[in-house]
Amino acid sequence: MEKLNLQLYVVTDRAWLKGKQLADDVEAAIRGGATIVQLREKDLSSREFFTTALKIKQVTDHYRIPLIINDRLDIALAIDAAGCHVGQRDLPPVIVRRLLGPEKILGVSVTNQEEAVQAERDGADYLGAGAVFPTGTKPDADYVDYLELQRITRRVKIPVVAIGGINEANALQLKGSGIKGIAVVSAVFAKDDPEKAAEKMKRIALEVI
Repeated sequence: MEKLNLQLYVVTDRAWLKGKQLADDVEAAIRGGATIVQLREKDLSSREFFTTALKIKQVTDHYRIPLIINDRLDIALAIDAAGCHVGQRDLPPVIVRRLLGPEKILGVSVTNQEEAVQAERDGADYLGAGAVFPTGTKPDADYVDYLELQRITRRVKIPVVAIGGINEANALQLKGSGIKGIAVVSAVFAKDDPEKAAEKMKRIALEVI
């Protein structure tokens, strides 16, 4: 597996589309500097998710950007995505790793250092730690403060991405935490120009890490 570039990790949310096409917004985010894309679809049927994932993969493949499927291992396998990302309530990472195989990317969401250590032991390639700020995407998400984020990055050898409510106004607060990237949703996809928004967040990400 090539070294992961997690600097600007964009997570899709069709709630912000405003009549636009998701594939177009993803392409714009990549042109702006996104280094990895996660397709998250909580409300689509399996068939719709599959069809959407194929369309997004055409874009990410064109730009040679990894496409990670959130939660749905079956979709990740069906479209031959770069990898899959699971949370603490999804399939155990050790099982996902076994089914994905050794060459695919496995990401795991964590909220504390104990979960982080276990996820690394179970075969995760990277961790998503958060929510580091209040977020409208997951209003019930557990909060990970700056000190715990530092503890997580120090306890594991795999890279850690901060996620949850990150935007241009607060991202620099994460500087010095040891993270290798920032994951954003509305900071890119809620903007009228996702490309310019991604450019701005990429510049900030490079300052943070």
